[in-house]
Amino acid sequence: MEVIEYSMEELIDPTGILSGRRFEFRIYVKFDEEDELYTEQGTGVRVIYAIDGEEGKVASCNLFERETDKVLDFALEEDEEAAIAAFCEEHLTEDY
Repeated sequence: MEVIEYSMEELIDPTGILSGRRFEFRIYVKFDEEDELYTEQGTGVRVIYAIDGEEGKVASCNLFERETDKVLDFALEEDEEAAIAAFCEEHLTEDY
């Protein structure tokens, strides 16, 4: 899995119910053609990353087809999810 581009925006909770801050990452990745997650249209990972105090974590993670935004019924492997969490943490540090 190789990250080829990403976007990030802070999500605002208009109700004030959720504590901390939430960020949506749309991470576009490239998989090997042999990987079951490979699609010709490209694959993305939509991540909601939550920070409450000093603690940050992936609150939600969905794979989607880049061209159509159709959610794919697959989950990342544990090491891939850890890499995505580290990517989010690193890029939040740079941008916020």
